[in-house]
Amino acid sequence: MKYMLLICRDEQAWDRFSVTERQQIYGDTLALAEELTARGQYLGGFPLHPSSSATSVRVRDGKRLVTDGPFAETREQLGGYMLIDVKDLDEAIAIAGRIPLARTSTVEIRPVREGPPTG
Repeated sequence: MKYMLLICRDEQAWDRFSVTERQQIYGDTLALAEELTARGQYLGGFPLHPSSSATSVRVRDGKRLVTDGPFAETREQLGGYMLIDVKDLDEAIAIAGRIPLARTSTVEIRPVREGPPTG
């Protein structure tokens, strides 16, 4: 089963990490990705630029509205993602708990729906 691991971080807390701490988190995350790749479980993932670089698009009544910034005004913003293929939710939870930013942020796990909507 495929799961998207959405890494939601407090950008202000991230800014307080030293460059060395950020590089360590990045390196540890790469090591996890390499381990999962070797097992055929890692399908992709990347860190994202800060939410201040986001652009949001909405179409209402046939008119496109483009705004700068993220969709939601919250303390934690989407900071990156991993796409994995594992046997079940328990395995996805175990992997999410190993993501270095899970120690200071939140990892939201979502099953990936494949194919057209049902029901």
